Amino acid sequence: MPLSMVNAGQEVILKRINWGPKMKKRLQDMGLTPGVKLSVISSNTNGAFIINVRGSRLVLGGVVTQQILVDVA
Repeated sequence: MPLSMVNAGQEVILKRINWGPKMKKRLQDMGLTPGVKLSVISSNTNGAFIINVRGSRLVLGGVVTQQILVDVA
């Protein structure tokens, strides 16, 4: 399921990123690699997400969260 479907407070495991090579590399450089656990801290109605990954908080836009596929942890 896409990350955009995950509710605040849930933990998920990243499966893959469906994006072009530049954006995929940028997200991987921020710690978003397959198999990593993510915690959704906040999900805004306009699509902005705050996630915790590897002890750091990241803010992702709604378009990006639709391209990140995850499984429930």
